Amino acid sequence: MKSSLVFVYGTLKRGGSNHRFLSGQQFVAAARTVPGYTLCQPADYPGLIEEAGDTEGVVGEVWSVSPICLAKLDQLEGTHMGLYRRIPIALADPHAELNVETYLYLRSVSGVPRIGSNWTEPGPA
Repeated sequence: MKSSLVFVYGTLKRGGSNHRFLSGQQFVAAARTVPGYTLCQPADYPGLIEEAGDTEGVVGEVWSVSPICLAKLDQLEGTHMGLYRRIPIALADPHAELNVETYLYLRSVSGVPRIGSNWTEPGPA
């Protein structure tokens, strides 16, 4: 079965609360998207959105995942509910040659705080 490359930027990153969903998968690299994307904070997780004026891109990790894992990630990210959509995304050098996908946040971001290029999960209260 062919693996897929997925760019993660929030709770799926190493140390994140949902990182267990990547158990048994292969870490490829720390990476950054090309400019034109930023993170917002709709809840206790981030959402990647397109942002025309962005000049930094988004910081995250690239993982090689199995088809079974990818299906589980789609379920976790609510693609069936219209919360996120998995899309191809370009990475900045030195990873520009990689063909990766990520999860784009689809809900309204009106009034949702923008948090920039990097998200760190809050520790326990």
